[in-house]
Amino acid sequence: MQNMKVFPLMVFFVIAITLSMPNAFAETSSVDIPQGTSVPGCETTNECFMPSKITINPGDEVTWSNNDSAAHTVTAGSASDGPSGFFDSSLLMAGTTFTVQFDNEGDFPYFCMVHPWMQGIVSVGTTAAEKPISAEPELISSEPTMESQVEVTLDHKISGGQVTSMIADGEVNSVIIQMDATDQGEISVTLPRDVIDATIGNEDDDFFVLVDYEEVPFEETKTSTDRTLSIEFPAGAETIEIIGTNAIPEFGTIAAMILGIAIISVIAISSKSRLSLMPKI
Repeated sequence: MQNMKVFPLMVFFVIAITLSMPNAFAETSSVDIPQGTSVPGCETTNECFMPSKITINPGDEVTWSNNDSAAHTVTAGSASDGPSGFFDSSLLMAGTTFTVQFDNEGDFPYFCMVHPWMQGIVSVGTTAAEKPISAEPELISSEPTMESQVEVTLDHKISGGQVTSMIADGEVNSVIIQMDATDQGEISVTLPRDVIDATIGNEDDDFFVLVDYEEVPFEETKTSTDRTLSIEFPAGAETIEIIGTNAIPEFGTIAAMILGIAIISVIAISSKSRLSLMPKI
């Protein structure tokens, strides 16, 4: 009789675990970010993402692997229309991966916000297994958009070289500083918030700073109208990219909820463990 009582409980736990693991039976497809895609040219052969068009079934996952030495993003949307908000890897450093599960049918274009000539498509359909992967996907555009890029003059101080140009790109929320670094030095640049900013809702978030496509640390001071960054660079440096994050505000709330649930669970488990170790009277 005791076994008869335990069996329904075991069935309940098996069902609960299965429902809590929606990705358990999902297939995962891989997309490679090859070496050298941070320089224009890969878009002419559709090799910025390999494959540039991938076809999967609903419920399957796609994992992007950054095998380039430069940082990239995998951002849903297009360089011409901007991010759609469906998914965004933020800055994907060299050697890291990013995975998204696709539950709905349709074509989902994506691009790199740092290098907008990099574009790809995930095609999701019920007959995906029968569809060949096209060698020439119909991308929204094979050329990077230049409409949102304007040359700007920002207050700055530099030692060890000179600035040759400053380009602000409102579409990808970035500033690109071209420079001639004759020696190791430092640049301090003031970024007006109406030119580039990094916020989540009304709260300040972090910038990403890359020197010749490698992420570097920096020092920062903030005011209500601007943010000033102090960035060190080595001799021979040519490009500094300052990228504002594009985080979705709701992510902060969700993360806080998950953290709260985790803390409560740890406390509950710890309390139960202590009670079980107490001697019984």
